[in-house]
Amino acid sequence: MTRARARGTSAAPEEDPTSVANHPSALKRHRQSEKRRLRNRALKTRLGHLVRAVRTAVASRDPEAARTLARASRELDKAVTKGVLHRNSAARKISRLARAVGALATTR
Repeated sequence: MTRARARGTSAAPEEDPTSVANHPSALKRHRQSEKRRLRNRALKTRLGHLVRAVRTAVASRDPEAARTLARASRELDKAVTKGVLHRNSAARKISRLARAVGALATTR
């Protein structure tokens, strides 16, 4: 209980930090953004695992590194079209991974 309440004066109730506006459009917007946030988080986690798989394949000099790179780059490109990643960010990741896989191929 706040001090103002204890003294008997009227004070606004403390705001819940997770509350949203009560307008129907604001409630809908909140539902939509929460769905997108969860979807984006899951997709980013999946992308991180794919990128890590390529890096692990390169580090272990796996001959299948090119195949894992192709899968990762395809998923990164899809994430760009869905608006999860910025296109330059995805291009940078793909470029660095491709360079590592290419260096692996030339050292054989």
